[in-house]
This record gives sequence, structure tokens and C-alpha cells, in this order.
Amino acid sequence: MTTEKPQSMLREASHQIIAGGSAGLVEICLMHPLDVVKTRFQIQRGTSDPTSYKSLSDCFRTVIRNEGIVGFYKGILPPIVAETPKRAVKFFTFEQYKKVLNLTPLSPGLALSVAGLGAGLTEAVVVNPFEVVKVSLQANRDSFTKQPSSFAQARLIINSDGFGARGLNKGLTSTLGRHGVFNMIYFGFYFNVKDAIPSSPDPTLEFMRKFAIGLVSGTISSCVNIPFDVAKSRIQGPQPVPGEIKYRTCFQSMALVYREEGYLALYKGLVPKIMRLGPGGAVMLLVYEYVSGWLRTNW
Repeated sequence: MTTEKPQSMLREASHQIIAGGSAGLVEICLMHPLDVVKTRFQIQRGTSDPTSYKSLSDCFRTVIRNEGIVGFYKGILPPIVAETPKRAVKFFTFEQYKKVLNLTPLSPGLALSVAGLGAGLTEAVVVNPFEVVKVSLQANRDSFTKQPSSFAQARLIINSDGFGARGLNKGLTSTLGRHGVFNMIYFGFYFNVKDAIPSSPDPTLEFMRKFAIGLVSGTISSCVNIPFDVAKSRIQGPQPVPGEIKYRTCFQSMALVYREEGYLALYKGLVPKIMRLGPGGAVMLLVYEYVSGWLRTNW
């Protein structure tokens, strides 16, 4: 009895980690081009910027013309390297926080949202250094062949600014806000609504039911957390004047963007973000649930 319980817990944890890692890997491979487009919009500083993209289609055309198709995959190695542990951490910690919160007086629906918040904050700490490297690579408009590798870029950041708040961990507060808010809504909405809408015995209809709920969940979460995302991109991306730090902290950056560019500037990149994290959020949850179910049945 004493040996069976740890084995069962270990197997359950391994299922969550493998399923979470698989979900992240599939999502990033499908959706990364939209992440590049989103970052490009977030770091440009209005129409006065001579390199400003006029529209979503203009951004796609310009990237293809100047950087080629591979330009849409700039900065993909950091998220791929980070994605397995990142999503594994997200889903594993969500399940653990959920278990703990089920022992509290919180209602089941609220407990799911708080567990999502905890999972998002934990995920943010793991992923932030990779985000710093990814954003700096995505901001580079040189052709793909002229761009430094992810490891070279990481070394450059470490050598010039170190590991701290000005180097490999800059923008951590914004990343915490982005991931915390996103996952609080993402998990809370998905699991509460999924439980409220009856499942279908037809596998195709059941898949569509879950996909639709995941799509709405990812879309709403993206709309709410994007000001944190814009602040993160401004802090982690190139500063307007080389050698001079303009965007320093999360809320200072939000206030600066609002004051100089208006309220709507806090929602830059929203369309590509929704295009990525709406279906991407659905893909992640579905891959997680189906892989997790397969593992429970077969391993």
C-alpha cells in the first residue's frame, strides 16, 4: 500500500507533464508566425515610425518580401526549447493547485480560476528568459541568414546586461501579469463552461464542442491580458534610442504608451494575438486532454 501510492502519483504527474509538453509543442509549431507578426506590431511606435506596418496584410507582405517565409519563424527555437517544460509546468501546476484549492472553502468554479492564476505565474517565471531572447530575435528585420542564432543572442544579452532585470530577466513583472491574467481566465472559463454544457456521445461533435469552448476561452483571455503583453514587448524589445532605456517597468510602460500613443496602442497586435491564441488555446487544451486520456488508458 505504501509503495503503490507514490507510483500512482508519479505516473499521474508524468501523464500531466508529457501531455502538457505535447500540447505546447504542437501549438507553437502551428502558431509561431502569428506571434512574430504580433510582436512586430507591438514594438512599433505609431505612424511616425518609418518602418511602421500599415496593416496586417502589409506586415505579411513585407516580411515575405524582405525576409522570406522563414522570417515568420524567427525566434522559434527559444519557445520550442522552452515549450515542453513551459506547458508541462503550466498543466502540471494547474492540476496541483486545483487539488490544494479543492480543500479550501472556495467554490469549485472560483478554485479553477485561482489555480489557473497560480499556474500562469509559475509558468511566467520559467519562460521569461526565453521570451527576452525570442522578442529580441523577432524584432530583428534583417534577412534570416544574417540573424544571430538563439544561443548567440542569449550570450549577447548576458554579456551586455547579465541575468537580472536589465538582462535575461527584464520584463518579468509584465510576463507575470500576462501569463497570470491569461491563465486565470483561460482555465477558469474553459473548465467551468465545459462542465456546464452537456457532452455529446458523437466523437466529432464532442471534439467540436471542446474546440469551440477552447477557442472562446483563448480569445477572451487574449483580449483581457494584451496590455501586459504590449508592455512586455516594449521592455524586452529594442528601445527607441540606443543606450537609453525608455520602457522600464510594467505599469510605467503602459502609462507611457497610453500617454504618447493613446488607449488603443495598448491593444496593438490584438488581431494576430487572437488569431494565434484563439485556435492555439483550443489546440493546447484538446491535445492535453486527448494525450492525457490516451496515457491514462495505455500507460
